[in-house]
Amino acid sequence: MSHSLAKSSSITYNVGAAFAGKDWNFAGKKNTFSFDPSGQSTDQQPFTGRPTSGQDAFFISNVGNGSSTAFGVADGVGGWVQSGIDPADFSHGLCRYLVKNAKDSPGNDRLGARELLERGFQDVVSDEKITGGGSTACVAVGDSFGYLEVANLGDSGFVQLRLNAVHYYSNPQTHAFNTPYQLSIIPPRILARSRIFGGMPLRDYPRDASVTSHVVRHGDVLVFATDGVWDNLSSSQVLKIVSDEMSKLQAWQTGDKGTSVGSQLEDLTKERKEPDQEDSLLQTRLAKVIARKAKAVSEDPRRDGPFAKEVQKFYPREDYHGGKVDDICVVVAVVIETDYVARPRL
Repeated sequence: MSHSLAKSSSITYNVGAAFAGKDWNFAGKKNTFSFDPSGQSTDQQPFTGRPTSGQDAFFISNVGNGSSTAFGVADGVGGWVQSGIDPADFSHGLCRYLVKNAKDSPGNDRLGARELLERGFQDVVSDEKITGGGSTACVAVGDSFGYLEVANLGDSGFVQLRLNAVHYYSNPQTHAFNTPYQLSIIPPRILARSRIFGGMPLRDYPRDASVTSHVVRHGDVLVFATDGVWDNLSSSQVLKIVSDEMSKLQAWQTGDKGTSVGSQLEDLTKERKEPDQEDSLLQTRLAKVIARKAKAVSEDPRRDGPFAKEVQKFYPREDYHGGKVDDICVVVAVVIETDYVARPRL
């Protein structure tokens, strides 16, 4: 069985987020966010997870008055702390400006992911309150026709999951081991010091981002996350976490003919008027279970995650084992095709 997008149908992105700073306990509902695509909160300050997400941040927004949705994550580069600069100012500021520029974009204008990242970055540079710092970023714009564009700069990233399989996964951009590409503002005093002593700080630009285009379909799950997740969980482990939840809720159903999308998927992504129910939205529930698992693995000294395996590969004498404690931020989008009907392959 396969399907195509009917003329009367359209794609929507149902998005939720979960986050936990490395110095914070994961507190369930306090560490989650569900996006309201109705735009009722348009005039409110964009929520990026601060302060409980640490140096990680996220954004979710409608694009203008149209039917496209923009979302993604940013990870402040911790090394700036040594220069007396809070990198959270950069990452959270970037996400606030990404929301602003997405909302301000004309609804009939095709906003590209790199263009959105460029606009957000320029606003950060122009903000006198952000005097320095740096951040990675993974930014997506998805339209109602099922086309998704992603601009990824650094070692945050995303996976596209489809019916118990990893359909696509992004590759990190790094200058060297544990040295990701990063947008940055370098204060004059640090530039002057670098000219004298050497060691110029890294500075990449939105034009350096890897831009990819994707076609999404009903039942796809998109997982965007900072390296606090990817350093501790592989894409196949994230797939297992998502598959277990989707199967438990019958959002994905596996039978004799393979795996298909459950008929109740769309209902699971909608508010079910249960204010005391912590996981009333599927997308937020998925983000939470991924973040919680990544948090647990990061604090486990006996379980080697992807980061530990990379250290062992490049520095075998270090005897590095266990998870990598870090801030964690996850954004999950569940793709829904309205009026979806599975049609036989022609």
